[in-house]
Amino acid sequence: MNHTFTGWLLDLYLNQQEGLSLWFISADDDSRVCFRQHFPLSFYVSGPNENLRMLWKRISGHPDVLSLSRQRKQDVFEDKLVDVMAIEMESPASQVKLFRDIEQVYPDLTYYDADIAISTRYMARFGIFPLALCQLQVDENGVIQSIQPLNDRWELLPELPPLRVLQVSPDADPNRGAVKSLLIHSDRFEMRLALDPQGSYLQTLDQTLTDYNPDILVTDWGDSWLIPFLIKQSEAKGIPLQLNRDTSRPVRWQKETTYFSYGHIIYRPEEAHLYGRCHIDRKSAMMWSDYSLAGTLEMARVTTLPIEKAARVSPGQGISAMQVITGLEKDLLVPYQKRQFEEFKTGLQLIQSDRGGMVYQPITGLHTDVAQIDFISMYPAIIILGNISPEVPLPDGLTPAHEDLGVVPLTLKPLYEKRVAIKQKIRTYPQNHPMTDTLKERAQALKWLLVVCFGFLGYKNARYGRIEAHEAVTKGGREVLLRAKDVAEEEGFEVLHMYVDALWVKKKGSNKPEHFTELIKKINHRTGLTINLDGVYRWVAFLPSKVDPRIPVANRYFGVFQSGEVKVRGLEARRRDTPLWIAAVQKEMIRFLGQARSKDELEDCIQQAFNCYQQSLRALKAGLVAPDELVINGKVSYALEAYKASTASVRAARQMQAAGMPVKPGMRVRFVYTKGEPDVTAWDLGKRVDPADLDSAKYIELLIRAASSVLSPFGVSVDILREWSLSDALQLHLPAVLALSQG
Repeated sequence: MNHTFTGWLLDLYLNQQEGLSLWFISADDDSRVCFRQHFPLSFYVSGPNENLRMLWKRISGHPDVLSLSRQRKQDVFEDKLVDVMAIEMESPASQVKLFRDIEQVYPDLTYYDADIAISTRYMARFGIFPLALCQLQVDENGVIQSIQPLNDRWELLPELPPLRVLQVSPDADPNRGAVKSLLIHSDRFEMRLALDPQGSYLQTLDQTLTDYNPDILVTDWGDSWLIPFLIKQSEAKGIPLQLNRDTSRPVRWQKETTYFSYGHIIYRPEEAHLYGRCHIDRKSAMMWSDYSLAGTLEMARVTTLPIEKAARVSPGQGISAMQVITGLEKDLLVPYQKRQFEEFKTGLQLIQSDRGGMVYQPITGLHTDVAQIDFISMYPAIIILGNISPEVPLPDGLTPAHEDLGVVPLTLKPLYEKRVAIKQKIRTYPQNHPMTDTLKERAQALKWLLVVCFGFLGYKNARYGRIEAHEAVTKGGREVLLRAKDVAEEEGFEVLHMYVDALWVKKKGSNKPEHFTELIKKINHRTGLTINLDGVYRWVAFLPSKVDPRIPVANRYFGVFQSGEVKVRGLEARRRDTPLWIAAVQKEMIRFLGQARSKDELEDCIQQAFNCYQQSLRALKAGLVAPDELVINGKVSYALEAYKASTASVRAARQMQAAGMPVKPGMRVRFVYTKGEPDVTAWDLGKRVDPADLDSAKYIELLIRAASSVLSPFGVSVDILREWSLSDALQLHLPAVLALSQG
């Protein structure tokens, strides 16, 4: 006898015996329930007929193979249908095992739909995704007979479940010192558990997990320290600790990995994954600082990635999953390993096609009453407008060459529209409304998905990547920006700067948002894309190169909007390797400058900013800055033995390795500069560093460089600051500072 169940999907994973296990939050009684579901699925193989016949004979009669058949299906990179052998499997687990076996025997065959994440397959078949509200028909054995979603991924304000979130953190950085207690926090209670030798904290934590029964466990250093520590202590003391909601499963560990992405070596540490509830380590969650839990849940919702995975992986994997869903929904074959190569081009063709985004070098110096106008997600909008996808003819500029949307624009269109709708919804709330922060985090998550979609078009391993499509997008972007520039100049505006998807313009007498309304309308009409006024600056400073002050730098500027909001790009405060104290001083100096509402007030504010620098310099010389505020967050990109020149990060990493702490390519290495030999001390070794041992000269130089970035537009060069740093009686003279501005 079947019964109806309504609830939100929380977790989905392979069940070795019966297909899938699915955990739901009941919409009726707030219970957490696990059901099972049979999930037969198919994958496909193509290649020479002789090899396919051999494979057919080999797996015919296999106990987990439900059927074998010959079919004709569409490969996105082929002009005609492909003859394939369809292998229908009883369960996802058996499919994974069989595929691994036959790939080793027949590596030269072409495989499709063979390595698709189970959550992605499930979404493509049933339209179900993390936190989807579902209605199920379930039999008396807890097996799902049918399931259907009651909402979709694109709802603006979806009905969400009453999630229980438990935060567990050590009271100290375990890499720096001894942890003495665990800090526990939820919406119902807070507590501190001392790590007593008897292990009573394990009993309390286990009881908390049982009573509160969290859906999401949010930790700090959960992967690298907390969960390994808890498991080890639980086993050593014989005190059970049930981290998983599914009590039949142990914690699943995913191996550490190093990979290359967008010009950087990225290291991801070992990860602890749970069953029936989700574990998010804030120190490992890739984009947590950008969009926190609300954005993570939005990422999981639209990409269909499990919540744990959505928190940890790059947005690129999210876009890849979405494109695979689109391909499956269109009944396209999803290649296991893409075998598409770049078309041959002559040198002239390369020069014409591979030119990247438009950059119009800024007019360096200080400018007042400047408007910044941005195209909203310009590259995704061009992909949609021009119907740019690897399997359809490429557009002529912005004019599509094919009516039916390809896989990539079809994937991006609802994503783009949802982000625009969320940003519009934000404007309907008062500034301090509780929904505003949540909506901003969700919009930020969608923004990152849209940002990486362009890069994925040219990524060599992307399933739906093609370099010619990537180049077509940048070509369209250059065309859009040039059209916008033409409109601005026709309307009497001076274009100070253009950078990929934004313009900075000014016009005498135009200093209010409404003065730019007509310009925006005309650019929208001329380009066919939506452009938005980011704001009107009271003043903005475009900075030159540190190496050569005659050379402008496209993305190095700071300024203050009329609202008082400060915007900073390309300065030390934005860099991950800048010590926290140096970044804080630079931000404080900019804050003083931001108080100026006019040129008349600017000189006083410059003096205040300089006074801030002066006080900070004195504190640094006097040894009053704590070492933990001067830690540099460096990075090693290669194995240590591959380095010929020993940088500060490498020297610190070698100290760690000598102390038995392995350092892998892509890992961050924290250190401080110290006097004498060695000239750096690895911070994570836990050694106490006395302020008197710090190399103050190194940090003074870092402070000077940060201060000069702020003061150089006002005639205060780095050389002047170096001279002043040698004197105890510092005075600031502003020789015609306001005359230095460009307007």
